Amino acid sequence: MIVTVMDISIVNVALPAIRADLHASTPGLQWTVDAYTLVLAGFLVLAGSAADRIGRRRVFQLGLAAFGLGSLLCGLAPGIGWLIAARALQATGGTMLNPVAMAIVATTFPDPAERVRAIGVFGSMTGLALALGPILGGALVDGLGWHSIFWINVPIVAAAITATARYVPESRAARARRFDPVGQTLMILVLGGVVYATIESPTRGWTSPVILALLAVAALAALGILAYEPRRADPLLELRLFRSVPFSAAIAMALLAMCGFGAFLFVTTQYLQNVRGLPALTTGLCLLPVGALVLVLSPLTGRLVATRGPRVPLVIAGTALALGGVASLGLGPATPLPAVLAAYLLFGVFLGTVNPPITNTAVSGMPRSMTAVATSLASAGRQTGVTLGVAIAGTAVGPALTRGGTAYTGAEHRVWWLMLGLGTGILTLGLISTGHRARHTATRAAALFDGVDTGPAHHTAVPAAAPER
Repeated sequence: MIVTVMDISIVNVALPAIRADLHASTPGLQWTVDAYTLVLAGFLVLAGSAADRIGRRRVFQLGLAAFGLGSLLCGLAPGIGWLIAARALQATGGTMLNPVAMAIVATTFPDPAERVRAIGVFGSMTGLALALGPILGGALVDGLGWHSIFWINVPIVAAAITATARYVPESRAARARRFDPVGQTLMILVLGGVVYATIESPTRGWTSPVILALLAVAALAALGILAYEPRRADPLLELRLFRSVPFSAAIAMALLAMCGFGAFLFVTTQYLQNVRGLPALTTGLCLLPVGALVLVLSPLTGRLVATRGPRVPLVIAGTALALGGVASLGLGPATPLPAVLAAYLLFGVFLGTVNPPITNTAVSGMPRSMTAVATSLASAGRQTGVTLGVAIAGTAVGPALTRGGTAYTGAEHRVWWLMLGLGTGILTLGLISTGHRARHTATRAAALFDGVDTGPAHHTAVPAAAPER
């Protein structure tokens, strides 16, 4: 969790240095972030189902190795095109990390109360990564250059591979799901078409034949998913899960929340460095309160979800994001830095309270054999949200990046209004998905999977052994 999340925040801090060194355009910078998150979103569900089939520890170790190799190649990239390609390889490994790690956590802690607390601890690592990423990234960029922000991943990955082999027991689903190449292709076309069109729209225009063709392909692929996937015995995208209102709302809230996070991180690092002229390390220190709040609030939120349910944290998260957007509308080039940091604290509250209830909602009530699939769908929603957030933010502020000053902060207003809408959406979905009727739909949806864990297995199940001490 630390390397995958830290990689997003580190790269955002390094974007101005990458722009200067590689002479990258704004779309090139967006693709440096989006190549990573787009591949993650497109293949997360496949990685989750593959882990259920061939072994979660095995897939997790393979993902670590690919992530480490991609990080090494990113640090050696001589141009923006090479960097984007290496980021895609890095993301291929990343697809096997977050959802599979969450499946390992959920399998290790079958008791609901223990699982929620474990998810809270797991979520606090997001805060640690967010806190470390900008500071470590700023220090590395200022001291050793932007290449070093990728090399730092290599020793961390090596330690994780060793620890996984030593401590993590192997586990598989009792009934393995078969590969679905058609469903995987359709999902890539949907995500790729929407994100590519969003990134290229400022230069080509929304009425460009290329943009319209991309959106048409994405729409047709979405219709193809709805028509094809229900006919498969083992679909990549298990649409029956979406009959549960809490599960569907969890995916939607994951997308909205991480869209806000991606947009916030993109515009904030540009604002602090390009508009206010702060060095990379100081920029990282300005984002430290956000990460610290996530680190503190995530485990507390996990315990609150375990005792009171997800409604209160979701209400807090949605309200904080909406208020953060409203407060940021007043930020200008000369706004006192304490006022800027105070507005950013609201985003820290939002990030610290939104992930544990979403993750717990996504896996609660699901058969254990589908844990990785359910968590990978939630992770796909998150990564899709980050990708869209960066793409939308880049589209909104990209033309004003070179002008800086009030031109940039004026362009930022569109992003802050977006935050208000996203926060309102999370607040509304949080209230709807935690009511009595919503819980009843979750019970009915779970009943559709009765017998899945005891169905005919394509592979022999490997029992989860107690971790070595």
